[in-house]
Amino acid sequence: MPAGPGGAAATASPSCRLAVTGACARVNGARLAGDADAAPESARRRSAHHAVIEYYGLDWARLPRRAACRQDGSGHVDLSYPPEAEEFRAELRTWLAANIPASWTVPGFWATVGEDEAFDLRRDWERRKALAGFAGIDWPVEYGGRGGTPAMRAIHDSELVRAHAPRSVNSLGLVFLAPTVMAVGTPRQKAEIIGPMLRNEVIWCQGFSEPGAGSDLAALRTHGVLDGDEYVVNGQKVWTTFAGRGDRIFTMVRTEPGSSRHRGLSLLLIDMDAPGVEVRPIRQMSGVSEFGEVFFTDVRVPAPQCLGGIGNGWATAMLLLSFERGAAGISQYTAYRQAYDEIVRVARALGRDGDPVLRQELARRRVELECLHYQAMHVLTEVERGHDLGAASSVTKLQWSQAYQGLFETFDELLGAEVALLRPTADLDLTALRQESFWTRSVTIWGGSSQVQRTIVAERVLGLPRSSSTTARTARRSKRSAR
Repeated sequence: MPAGPGGAAATASPSCRLAVTGACARVNGARLAGDADAAPESARRRSAHHAVIEYYGLDWARLPRRAACRQDGSGHVDLSYPPEAEEFRAELRTWLAANIPASWTVPGFWATVGEDEAFDLRRDWERRKALAGFAGIDWPVEYGGRGGTPAMRAIHDSELVRAHAPRSVNSLGLVFLAPTVMAVGTPRQKAEIIGPMLRNEVIWCQGFSEPGAGSDLAALRTHGVLDGDEYVVNGQKVWTTFAGRGDRIFTMVRTEPGSSRHRGLSLLLIDMDAPGVEVRPIRQMSGVSEFGEVFFTDVRVPAPQCLGGIGNGWATAMLLLSFERGAAGISQYTAYRQAYDEIVRVARALGRDGDPVLRQELARRRVELECLHYQAMHVLTEVERGHDLGAASSVTKLQWSQAYQGLFETFDELLGAEVALLRPTADLDLTALRQESFWTRSVTIWGGSSQVQRTIVAERVLGLPRSSSTTARTARRSKRSAR
């Protein structure tokens, strides 16, 4: 990620009501950037909260605040972490300061390292972090975790971003698969999967998307036919992250012949070096090959290598995906603020800090990030209370993906046509920002496209009726199924 979390702020046009002190956005003649140390953290939080309210033209005195009140009835939002979580933060910061080489924190460093070397460095660093006790933060102790709280997990993720730590090479396994195995795995699966994954001895990739089944996962065609005590799997997966690096893959397969849509699916665990597995890398426009296509040709998978039960793949997949949108918003906010601050620095270096249109745009992006921050804190509170996010998690996916993509649309507008050129601009090395800009074009697609997320929110959260075209399609499917 780009440079560290400073206090860069934006300025909007005189007509905008946004006015935030300290490190937050200022309007009506204030300078483009603020000082991160200009105001205490509590004051900055209050300022940002009022900015969001004023930006949308709301009357602060008329807002309902019961849900945000402390139990003492003071009416204030408490965004502080408990003492034990702050003690954990201090411990983690000390370890990170001693174990992240200074060269790794220089913007653009990872773009200068070859893909193979970068992967090996990240894998080894993450292994050492786990051995030091800073992995599986909210996992139960019996699975090798720290037994911490969701708040500690949020602090962990956020502090890694703040310290410019290397990105995880096993996030698909650690974030998605591990908690699913803990919930529905067999004793043997728990013993064989969780420990090696935590220590980065086994890297996992995920095989969901197919050429004809991207956002519509239920349309997948990869199938497995039972032959004795093994499934013979044939099919293709695409956009598989770390396909060329993974040791194993958890993948959705249709295991019941003649089934359709959500029925007859199973989540199989397959060795990537099994006979019949072929990986073809996909070169992205950023120049890296983080994704790949995976082809299965008569791959034999032992029947016990199924997670959650044969034919129960859809429910297992939904459980697995639900772990994505818990406390992740806290670290996302930290990362996007870093990117925001770096974009403001670039604007100043290019002499664009006096452009009123750009200042207005940066102010808007800052407010969107603060909205994301408060939504993330709300979600963290719900997770801490043990509440199931359910379909409401789609709100989080929509919010962070739109805010992240929008931020880099502003970066694209700042550079103009030069954003597509992988060379210095005005003696500035913007390689990392450019590659991140390329990446953000995908975030409103993968993990459930924005269109799909809006439909989920409309139907399952807001209770709105389905459109007539959707109802007609559903009726046709039901009629075909009855035949």
